[in-house]
Amino acid sequence: MTKRYTVARPSADQALPEVSVPTSLKGRLAQGHPWVYRNQVNGGERLRSGTWVRLRCGNLSAVGLWDAHSPIALRVFSRNTVPDADWISARVTEAWDLRATIREDETNAYRWLYGEGDGLPGLVVDRYGDYAIIQTYAASVAKLVPLVVPALRRCDPTLRGIVQKTPEPDSEGRPTAPEEETAAGPRSQPPAAQLQQRWGELPPEDLVIQEHGLFFRANLYVGQKTGLFLDQRANRHTVEQWATGRRVLNCFAYTGGFSLYALRGGATEVVSCDSAHAAAVDAANNMQLNGFNPEDYPFLVDDCFKLLDRFRQQGRRFEMVILDPPSFARAKSSRYAAGRAYTRLNALALRCIAPGGLLVSSSCTSQVSPEMFREALAEAAQQSRRRLQILHEAGQPADHPVPAGFPEGRYLKFVIARVLPLI
Repeated sequence: MTKRYTVARPSADQALPEVSVPTSLKGRLAQGHPWVYRNQVNGGERLRSGTWVRLRCGNLSAVGLWDAHSPIALRVFSRNTVPDADWISARVTEAWDLRATIREDETNAYRWLYGEGDGLPGLVVDRYGDYAIIQTYAASVAKLVPLVVPALRRCDPTLRGIVQKTPEPDSEGRPTAPEEETAAGPRSQPPAAQLQQRWGELPPEDLVIQEHGLFFRANLYVGQKTGLFLDQRANRHTVEQWATGRRVLNCFAYTGGFSLYALRGGATEVVSCDSAHAAAVDAANNMQLNGFNPEDYPFLVDDCFKLLDRFRQQGRRFEMVILDPPSFARAKSSRYAAGRAYTRLNALALRCIAPGGLLVSSSCTSQVSPEMFREALAEAAQQSRRRLQILHEAGQPADHPVPAGFPEGRYLKFVIARVLPLI
């Protein structure tokens, strides 16, 4: 049965404060881009974060949340009206319905709300088992949390708890954003964070979730993201299908997700590496949880760049090398340095792959476009004197939807390529 959603009707101006932006932005705003940067705004200098404002761009009008500190001064929510409880509830329900297949067939850990992708810019909700974890990426968006909590509860009465993960404030008391200019939910955040109980129970520290029949411990109180890299779920599953009979090196392994899928796929050898000792401990626990003996599969605590260079010098080769590094570009000004870092990393990896082997490479920053990432891979192949055949390209799974007019939301690049000698 088709669900009916509450539709916000056009309202009067409600005497909202007004800001104007150049008419040159009209095209992208009309296409649904939800961000307006501070240097593009005329007005609003004395407004407080969290104030609803009326945006004017020629004859285009929209309603957004003002932020007094973020480089993104205005996040656009609606073309018609100020969002209320019913409007928020409709967005939550739309997002819930979109993830029905994921819940039923894939996992009980997924992104329930993906900020801009689900019409709620700057706000993310991750689902881990029976718990919902809220994160906001701007001080202004925090005002929506009291409306989101009851909407989550109405949508899924089986929830046992709702918490908010809040990064420590900076020296001026402002919440620290995970990444300066990326879409909601980039794959990096400050390590210091705390859980604030919003409703129901606090999640246990030793929470176990299921993903495609594998099990992972998710400590929501520490670590990156809200416990796991949910955006690589489908890509981990893809690696399983390519790992059969291969010797695998998994770099930036975190808690061993790609390693476990490779093992279940029939890899003959799996070596993992991450610079964090805690990741090695968590990966060993996940191995045991899925019936693998961690002593049989080394986890090296090391700098992955240095490890690859050392393996190159030793002549050690693998049939699959997986690269899932953290973001190399936290701001637009860093994109070219990030491109060079991706080139260097992939060139090192290519020298450690046997002829006919596979390079599995990712980039998780919106500052590097898919074209720029492919260019970095091509340059890496040139530097390492290899041929590179791209066999598979992907990005984020369906619980990270991207508005057509918001290319920044498509931050994840994932490539599987065959490595061959020059001819």
